[in-house]
Amino acid sequence: MKNSEELKTFLADLIPFATIEEGKQHLEIVVPLDKWHETAQKLRNNDRTPFDYLISLTAVDYLTKFMVVYHLEAASTHELVVVKAEVENRDKPQIDTVSDIWVTAEFHEREVFDLFGIRFNNHPDLRRLFLDEGYGFPLRKDFKDEINIIELSN
Repeated sequence: MKNSEELKTFLADLIPFATIEEGKQHLEIVVPLDKWHETAQKLRNNDRTPFDYLISLTAVDYLTKFMVVYHLEAASTHELVVVKAEVENRDKPQIDTVSDIWVTAEFHEREVFDLFGIRFNNHPDLRRLFLDEGYGFPLRKDFKDEINIIELSN
């Protein structure tokens, strides 16, 4: 694509249900949670700009909701986008896995599960990566570790 406006127009046509806006560095795409897997497939498998490289995957805790954040690159064009999916259920946060689309997502998703407690539906091996079962989720803003006296402040 020649510029971000052209990429923005292309993405708006590809995923019309998404909100697309200029971020500080890259275009940001916000998709409804129930459309996330469909969006990932469209981004990965389109002929014009296939976003075939998942650079990173993380989450942000806003106390009332989580935002799962994906950084994607189209290796052939070096286009970069940030895709966000809002997870509103803090009691049972979950989102569909994309490890079937980008293999690198498998460990990124395990890390987010381990540190935030967000479950990835249909993940092939969703288990703790660093911490013991029952420890809690230390990157949540409401995390408290009574044994080690760790408490995150907002």
